[in-house]
Amino acid sequence: MGAVPSTPRHTSTTAEAAEYLTGTFVGEKSFPLASDFWQKLLELPLTLRWSSYRVQQASELFAQNNHHTRHLAKILIHLSWCLQEAVRTSGAPSVVYLKAINAVYFSSVFLKYIIENSQSDNIEELCLSLLENEPVPKDFMTDQRIENLLMHNVLTFLGSIDVSPTTSLLHQELLNFMLVAMSTQLLSGPTPGPKDVNPFLDAAMSQESLLVSSVVHRLLLNYIMRPRLPSSTAASYSIFFEENQPGVLQRVGSAAANFVLLPFNYLVNSNSEGSRNQLADCSLHVLLVLIHYHKCVVSDESITDRSDDSASTDPVSKVNTYFTVNPYSKALENARDIEFDRADIEGNAQNGPVVRLPFASLFDTLGMCLADETAVLLLYSLVQGNSDFLEYVLVRTDLDTLLMPILETLYSASRRTSNQIYMLLIILLILSQDSSFNASIHKMILPGVPWYKEHLLHQTSLGSLMVIILIRTVQYNLSKLRDVYLHTTCLATLANMAPHVHRLSAYASQRLVSLFSMLSRKYNKLVELRDDKLQTKAISTGDGLVEDMSAELQIYTDFLRIVLEILNAILTYALPRNPEVVYAIMHRQEVFQPFKSHPRFAELLENIYNVLDFFNSRMDAQRMDGEWSVEKVLLFIINNCRSWRGEGMKMFTQLHFSYEQESHPEEFFIPYVWQLVLSRCGFSFNADAITLFPVDMHANKEIYYDEMNTNQNGELNEQRVQFDP
Repeated sequence: MGAVPSTPRHTSTTAEAAEYLTGTFVGEKSFPLASDFWQKLLELPLTLRWSSYRVQQASELFAQNNHHTRHLAKILIHLSWCLQEAVRTSGAPSVVYLKAINAVYFSSVFLKYIIENSQSDNIEELCLSLLENEPVPKDFMTDQRIENLLMHNVLTFLGSIDVSPTTSLLHQELLNFMLVAMSTQLLSGPTPGPKDVNPFLDAAMSQESLLVSSVVHRLLLNYIMRPRLPSSTAASYSIFFEENQPGVLQRVGSAAANFVLLPFNYLVNSNSEGSRNQLADCSLHVLLVLIHYHKCVVSDESITDRSDDSASTDPVSKVNTYFTVNPYSKALENARDIEFDRADIEGNAQNGPVVRLPFASLFDTLGMCLADETAVLLLYSLVQGNSDFLEYVLVRTDLDTLLMPILETLYSASRRTSNQIYMLLIILLILSQDSSFNASIHKMILPGVPWYKEHLLHQTSLGSLMVIILIRTVQYNLSKLRDVYLHTTCLATLANMAPHVHRLSAYASQRLVSLFSMLSRKYNKLVELRDDKLQTKAISTGDGLVEDMSAELQIYTDFLRIVLEILNAILTYALPRNPEVVYAIMHRQEVFQPFKSHPRFAELLENIYNVLDFFNSRMDAQRMDGEWSVEKVLLFIINNCRSWRGEGMKMFTQLHFSYEQESHPEEFFIPYVWQLVLSRCGFSFNADAITLFPVDMHANKEIYYDEMNTNQNGELNEQRVQFDP
């Protein structure tokens, strides 16, 4: 049983030997760990070519035989040993890395096939253990879990070995392998439960904090530095062939072929995606999966049911679940700037290892990559979870590096996914919670905004542009998405900005008043529809449609009040600095008239009419030769702003909205992350096997996932915006 399969006499070429050894690997004969067979298999130059049909056959055969051969467990053990050797002999001869690359190729391909074709709830087909009577080397610990051994060595290599021309290909394939290993999440529902089976992810979570920190550091450094696979390295492996010549690992299935040919596809790509960096992108994908993983476990609690006096007092199991701490998420949250660490100054040293990163480079990299949704999610994760990075962003003097790509993406909302729009708006809301941010964005003047087509924006402040884009997003949402949460987030951000507005541009001021007009038209339409229904004799008092309309009417009442609060904040705290806002209100003052007696708006409109009366009375008293031109009116407002003292203005508590993540964010983020990964990582997955999120089943059964879905309702799970009284 332990003998090496002798190469048939007719096998005179490397390709024939490779085909024979690979066929033996997927066959029914089991080879022990210490057999020379594994060395021969892993030292192959990988020049074999099989058709997709033979690949599928080989995959099926491997899955059938794995239960008794345990070849998946054994190849994973050999991969672990190869990585141990590679770490010990850093900078070693290429044969060490060749063996490791071959091992990770075989492991990735067959592991993926078993995962996506599993028929059992706990993925028993993996068989991640050796048989009891299996002969093993003396130094092999039989009580260790193979997935723990494997993930420890994969993560150790990634975290401790620098990316270089020699090691870059192995780094890339190990990252690909991790995505495959963690894809067990695709087989679970959107809500993590204690019965979910994610052996490799759980093994990654169990690693010591020093290793976790080194991995997070490496993944982010890869993303920042964006190292490329050298062409000489690519050419040395048979996987890199012309597209019409199938690479060796196409022998293990069409899905796997898509997966393993990814490096070649990236290297030869010359279209608009050519600027993407494969190693950087894959590092980010792995990081996002790791930091958003939630392991649900059942606590060991029992209670005595005493609800019935006649009942037994025997303890009854109480199902009480909780999520374990995610060390990768914690490592990202505690990351510090390599140039400046608050702990060094304040003397509050962190407990345990800390990830130290060049925040300046990370900031610049994110600014370049925000057109990609994964970069947006990373930026969200940082500003929402890492207070040091958020503080760093807020003190940057070049906020346009981040804000301009964010605003441009929101400008093209019709070509974006709803999730991407939500993430960007939440980022803006988080930033707007800081008063220094709100003040600084109005000091930065943009010479032009070429991508904004509706109006020529010349010498416009970054703050004015942000106001314009947020209002435009509300308009788009009103006509297309009609999502209340999106409205709320936009208006909350505008409300946070309002007291700090400085020299808001004429166009932004006009759009702000037009926003009130637009929402008021929607409000009036709802009032008319409700009244028409109420006047219909056939209607019953409990009519659901009327109740729905009343609820929607209440929502738009709140929206209108927030807009009035925004205008009030500008007029109360910043009127002398914003003559264009005064002009816009005077120019469209008729839009406020219908709401003067409305109980929700009356007190706010008193302030607006106080301002209108101040300027209208002075304008009426001033004699003017000829007509009032726009320029003359504006000059009049500027001159009279100097004498404005705010007399008669009622002071209202400033609105301040803050973002609070929903109580169960994992129900949104885990499916969202995997949708992003599958749409970008280059390998397909059996659509029938995916239960994590809805899949368009009329698409190819083995798909590259391109359509970005949300949750089962087709909407983003709501993230709360809290009002701070």
